[in-house]
Amino acid sequence: MKDEYDLIVVGGGPAGSTAAKFAAEGGASVLMLEKDRDIGMPVRCGEAVGAEGLARFIEPNDKWIASKINSFRLVSPAGLSVDIEGLSDGGYVLDRRIFDYELALMAGNAGATIMTKAYVYDLVKEGDSVKGVKIKYLNEKVEFRSKIIIAADGVESRVGRWAGLKTTIKLKDMESAIQISVGNVDCKPNRLDFYLGSEVAPGGYLWVFPKGDKYANIGLGVAGNHNKSKSARKYLDNFMEKNYPEASILTTVVGGVPCAHTLPKIAADNIMLAGDAAHMVNPVSGGGIVSGMQGGRLAGTRAAEAIRAGDYSYKFLTKYEKQWHKLLGKSYERMYKIKSAVGKLTDDDLNRTAEIISSLPQSKRTLGRVFKTALMKHPKLLFDVVRAFASV
Repeated sequence: MKDEYDLIVVGGGPAGSTAAKFAAEGGASVLMLEKDRDIGMPVRCGEAVGAEGLARFIEPNDKWIASKINSFRLVSPAGLSVDIEGLSDGGYVLDRRIFDYELALMAGNAGATIMTKAYVYDLVKEGDSVKGVKIKYLNEKVEFRSKIIIAADGVESRVGRWAGLKTTIKLKDMESAIQISVGNVDCKPNRLDFYLGSEVAPGGYLWVFPKGDKYANIGLGVAGNHNKSKSARKYLDNFMEKNYPEASILTTVVGGVPCAHTLPKIAADNIMLAGDAAHMVNPVSGGGIVSGMQGGRLAGTRAAEAIRAGDYSYKFLTKYEKQWHKLLGKSYERMYKIKSAVGKLTDDDLNRTAEIISSLPQSKRTLGRVFKTALMKHPKLLFDVVRAFASV
């Protein structure tokens, strides 16, 4: 292997692999480093994704699609179920282990070099300039130098912090999440189920995402300012005891989800952040697969442009920040304010909203109609949302 590349991508998730692919296609020599033994492992994700957004990057393939989704169910704190059928766009529950492999394979086929079990423990610097990374690989310490680094190393990203970027997040915006993959559960194969309320997942929601015959991902996220008296694990245990006492737990994963707007600065001289490392997560849903890939595409493309121009300065790379803000960043700022407004709803508010929605005929239960109906019955929430849109 070479010891110097045009670009080093730290992290082999969807954002990292997409960045590596687009940079390699743009003519850059690329090294992608993944700290774990296998690309896509461990899976710390609900694995649900919209079909339309995903199709911009990869042709759907049944080998990494566990379930095809065309409906969802909302369950209120009082237990009232509201079904939304016939979603026009639809979506998938992925098998991330296979899906992430596929993305990495695409990056490799584009010309990127990939190393797994490569743990980045520090940066190579000359003064304040970032010149590469230091890694531990098979019990040896190795250095790789590069002109640019893309940090796609997840919510716990250290690379950006080492480079001097502010990557901290407020406690209230960091959801504590836990998910189990379980067998022996009855769930509809083409429907996503969401449970709401302070007794289930205060400040967040609980999900049941089908992945096959009697097989599902079940997890929840609890807002950071709601998990002092009771852990996310305890909320999930209580739910499982009540709803799926006979379930067989196959895997358990935990982690944090940054439900905030994107970091104000996601680039500096010789470095860009992408994916969860840049907080490119939908603040309302907590989803970050497609948005991470979109950020990865922008970062990889700009990196290749910088290599061709011979300019790796923040002044040149700042275009990446502007592109992201135009594509999704500004929208996520609005969504963050909407999330804050919706977070003020009490269990009684949620129950009343479910009653209103359930009174609509099935043909009128579109997402837009559901949200509009809920807002019209909650003038204060409507005011908060209007103010959120007007202020951005």
